[in-house]
Amino acid sequence: MKHSKLLLTAAIIFVATLSMSSCSRKPKAFVEKRANGLAPSQHVKVPDTKSSVVTEDQPFDTSLTSVEVVRLMGNGINLSNTMEAYRSAEMSTTLDPSVYETSWGQPLTTQTTMDSYKAAGFDSVRIPVAWTNAMNYENGDYTINTAYLDRVEEIVNYALKADLYVIINDHWDGGWWGMFGSATLETREDAYELYRSMWQQIAKRFMHYGDHLLFAGGNEEIGRRLNDVNVCTDSGKLTDDECYQQAQKINQTFVDVVRKTGGNNKHRFLLIPGFGTDIGTTVDPRFIMPSDSAKDKLMIEVHYYSPWGFCSGNSVNKWGTQKEYRDMNEWLSKMDAFTQKGYGVVIGEWGVISTKKDGTKKDDMLAYCTNFLDICDIHNFSPQLWDTSLFFMRDGSGFADAELAQFFKERKNPQSADEQKAAIAEREANAPITFIDNSFVGASDKSVAWIMYNSQPFDIFYSVGDVYSPDSCTEGLVPTDVEITGEGDYTVALDFTGTAQGYARSFGFSAIGISNGELLFPGYCIQITEMRVNDEPVRMPSKGFTNADDRICTRMNIYNEWVNTVPEEARSYDGSTERKRAIIVNRDLPIFQEMKTLSITFHYGLPNS
Repeated sequence: MKHSKLLLTAAIIFVATLSMSSCSRKPKAFVEKRANGLAPSQHVKVPDTKSSVVTEDQPFDTSLTSVEVVRLMGNGINLSNTMEAYRSAEMSTTLDPSVYETSWGQPLTTQTTMDSYKAAGFDSVRIPVAWTNAMNYENGDYTINTAYLDRVEEIVNYALKADLYVIINDHWDGGWWGMFGSATLETREDAYELYRSMWQQIAKRFMHYGDHLLFAGGNEEIGRRLNDVNVCTDSGKLTDDECYQQAQKINQTFVDVVRKTGGNNKHRFLLIPGFGTDIGTTVDPRFIMPSDSAKDKLMIEVHYYSPWGFCSGNSVNKWGTQKEYRDMNEWLSKMDAFTQKGYGVVIGEWGVISTKKDGTKKDDMLAYCTNFLDICDIHNFSPQLWDTSLFFMRDGSGFADAELAQFFKERKNPQSADEQKAAIAEREANAPITFIDNSFVGASDKSVAWIMYNSQPFDIFYSVGDVYSPDSCTEGLVPTDVEITGEGDYTVALDFTGTAQGYARSFGFSAIGISNGELLFPGYCIQITEMRVNDEPVRMPSKGFTNADDRICTRMNIYNEWVNTVPEEARSYDGSTERKRAIIVNRDLPIFQEMKTLSITFHYGLPNS
C-alpha cells in the first residue's frame, strides 16, 4: 500500500510539473495549421503587461457620465493610417514598432503632432491600433510584443500631455475578426481567446490611467465582417441574425474583460462599436448594448461617410441638395435613441476624405462640414475627423488650407443650439431639389430603374444606395435610367466614355435599383436576361435574387461582396432562391477591365408570370 501511495504521489507530482511547464512554456515559432490557414491556440499564459510609466491610479472623476464626457471630448481627429497600418505578408511580428507605424506613408508620431491637434481646435484624438502587428496569432500565440505596447503607450502620453481625450481601439487588424465566422468550432473558440488575451494585455497596461483615456472594443468589423475570409478561409458562415448575436457576445466579452483588470478600468469609459459602425444597422432592434457593472460609463460608436461618392473619392464633387441635407439631418438624429438611454455617442470616423482631381478641397466641403458639425453640437455627439495627412500636416503646421484651418478653430466655440437648429432648417429649405433636370428625384408616385455602380478602384460612381440619387455621379458619366410602368422588359445603361479616363474598371459594387418598386409593384421580381459590355454580350455565371433592404426600393445585386447569404425575405422570378448569389459576375474577366459602356436588360414582373 505504501509503495502504491508513493507511486501515486510521484505521478501527481509529474503531472503537476507537466501542467506548470505547459502554462509557462515559450510558444512554438511554428505549429501545424488547420485547413482554414490558422494554427490552433497554443494557450500561452497572458503576460504581466503593467505600465512602468504610470504605476498608481491617476485622478478619475467617477461622477461623470458618458454623455457628459462626450460633451467634454468635443471635436476630435483620428491619427489615421499610423498605428493601424498593417504588416505585409513578408514582415514579422517582432520588428521595431516604427516600421509598422510608417508603413502606410505617415511620419513618426511626436509630441508636436498632438500639440498641433490641440492648437487646431481639437479636444480629443482617436488612435486606431492594429495589435496583431505584434502578435503571432497565425501560429496560435496571442501575446503582444512589449515594444509595441510601449510605443502605443508613448503616443497616448503625447496626447494626454497635450490635454486631449484619447481613444484607443483594435482597428481592422489584418482581418483576424473573420475567425468569429469560421465553420470550425475550435477556430471560433480561439477567436474569443485571442480577443480576451488582447484586451487583458491592453487593459493591464493602462489600468492606472485617468479618465481622459477611453477604450473602444473594435472598429467596423463587429458586424457582417465577422464573415471576412481574407485570413480565415472557412469563414463566411454566419447569417445576419448570427452576426448580431456574435456582436453582442463580443461586446459583452470586451466590457467584462476590461472591468476585471481592476484599477481605473473598473469605471473606465468604454466605446461599444455599433453593428458595423453603421447607423442603420446599429438602430436595428437586434443590436443590444452589453450590460456593465459600472454606471453610465458606456458609449456607442458609429461612422458617417455619406454620400460615399462625395466623401470618399474624386468622382463626385457636388453636395447640397435638399435630399442630401435632409438625409444627413435625419440619419444622425437616429442616434438620439442611445443618448436618451444614457449612452454617449461618438462618431468615430467622418469627413470628406478626398479632394478634387487637382488636389484641392471640394467646393462643397465646408458646407458639408458645417452642417455635420452643427448637428453633432445640437445632439451632443463627439465627431472624430478622419484625416491621413490629406489636409492636416503632422509636422506642426496643421491644416494646409487656410479656410479649413479657420473653420476648425472657429468650431471650438460654436453658436448656440437655437442658432444652429435654425441654420440647419434654413439650409435644407433653401437647398436645390436637384442639380440636374430629373422629374423622378423625390417622386413617390413614380418608379425608375437604374444601375447602382462603383468601379473596382472606387473612382467611378453612380447613385449607390436605395434612394435614387442621380446627382451622385462622376463627371462625364451618362446614365440611361428608365421609368417602370408595370410588367415588361427594360434596359438600363451607363456610358463611361465621357469620364476623365474614358472607361470604368470592373466592379467594386453594383446593383439594379427600382425606386418605389416595393410600394408600386409589390412582389415583382427582377430577372436579368442580358448584360452587354462595350456592346458585347457577357455570360453571367450565377443568378441573382430580388430583395428590398428598406422595403421601398426593389433591387438585385450584381456585385456585392458584403452579402454572403441570401436574406430570408429574398425572392426570385423562378420561385426559388436556391443557388442564387449576391455576386453574379466574374469581375476578373478581361472585358470588365476597360468598360466603355455597360447595359443590362431585365424582365420585371410577378414570379413565373
